Amino acid sequence: MLAFKTLALALSLLPGIFAASAPRIDKDKAALLVVDHQVGLFELVQDINPVEFRNNIVAHAELGFLFNLPTILTTSAETGPNGPLPKEITRLHPNATFVRRNGEVNAWSNEEFRAAVKATNKSQIILAGITTDVCTAFLALSLIDEGYEVFANADASGTFNKAIADGANDRMRGAGVQVLSFWAIVCELMRDWRNTPGAAEVLPFLDKYLPAYGYLARGHAAATTNGTILPGQGSLNG
Repeated sequence: MLAFKTLALALSLLPGIFAASAPRIDKDKAALLVVDHQVGLFELVQDINPVEFRNNIVAHAELGFLFNLPTILTTSAETGPNGPLPKEITRLHPNATFVRRNGEVNAWSNEEFRAAVKATNKSQIILAGITTDVCTAFLALSLIDEGYEVFANADASGTFNKAIADGANDRMRGAGVQVLSFWAIVCELMRDWRNTPGAAEVLPFLDKYLPAYGYLARGHAAATTNGTILPGQGSLNG
């Protein structure tokens, strides 16, 4: 009995031992998908504060502009209650491929959309959508089946509640999708502050969309240009 338990334990560890290393985002291999970030569907999102979520979906779309990623926009039944994409997103990408689906829930079921993704000739896909458990997850799983490396932007995908989001993210991870924060995606695309895009381009972008880091950079800039060391501060350095 003990030998059987030992064998079972050893077998349970094999997937972790032989698992492939997690892929890293390479901006030269990546395309960006904006999936059903529609003004009607926006009202379904309850797991993220609406002000924060609006910021996040526009930031997701602007990743394509900042890192020169091929970008594809898609909507589902936009003339119905789902509504159009926000103008902030369409203005960012006036020349991007825009696939307006009339019925397919999973964007990959649409022939025009599949063709557009394949035409990018990219092996990595960064995506986000509404809702996380349907628009993001269904497409992410289909892309994995097609052999793509898939990165889901958790901050720019939203759904009815946190439990549903957690379940959807677990499902995607189980299939091999990398579920990342917006901050992690930015840093993976940039890789090095000395790159281009690097500090000069990315810091203003973060100041616009990730104020926690933007204000950190502002504080440092203010301190180095016109800051004054107060009594007692010198001993706190480092």
